Amino acid sequence: MVELINNVLYGEPDYEIIGGEKFFMAAAAPNLTHGIIVSRIAHIFWAYIEANDIKSLVFGDNVDVYFSNNEHYMPDVSVVCNSEIIGDGKRLYGAPDLIVEVMSDSTMKNDIGIKKDTYEKYGVKEYWIVDPWSKRIEVYHNIDGRFKLDDVYKTVSEDENIEVKTQIKVSIFDDLIVDINSIFKWYFN
Repeated sequence: MVELINNVLYGEPDYEIIGGEKFFMAAAAPNLTHGIIVSRIAHIFWAYIEANDIKSLVFGDNVDVYFSNNEHYMPDVSVVCNSEIIGDGKRLYGAPDLIVEVMSDSTMKNDIGIKKDTYEKYGVKEYWIVDPWSKRIEVYHNIDGRFKLDDVYKTVSEDENIEVKTQIKVSIFDDLIVDINSIFKWYFN
């Protein structure tokens, strides 16, 4: 029994395969801000899907996405509209329709580099790169096999007098618009 518990609790750490190389995920949990942002984004998609009775699923960062034998990731949020990629019920095989990565010190380089390139190559329709430090989101749409920057969306504080876009029109759904201020809101100020 103790061995079983140890295998469950202390089994092989989570990892991603990037360009054929195994990268172990950080042993420590991400910081609270990262977790709050991921939870809010996933909740926004779930609420929309449920309210509109859409046949889609939302997965968090505990789901493996296999693009190929050399490319296997655990995105922060994945939205799947095509049930064919669910495969064996343990992992996803193929490109989710939308992927969100929330940058952290340890993942930033891959999120804006090789992961973005892989998501583009395998046909992810929409990719968000969330910068929790500057409270901004870059949104990319896959057009003819290439990611094109839709826009950079940023929150605005009361003392800033600049015009920015804060409403993301999600391309994979007909009428979902996400207000990024709700993603970056912190209740304990």
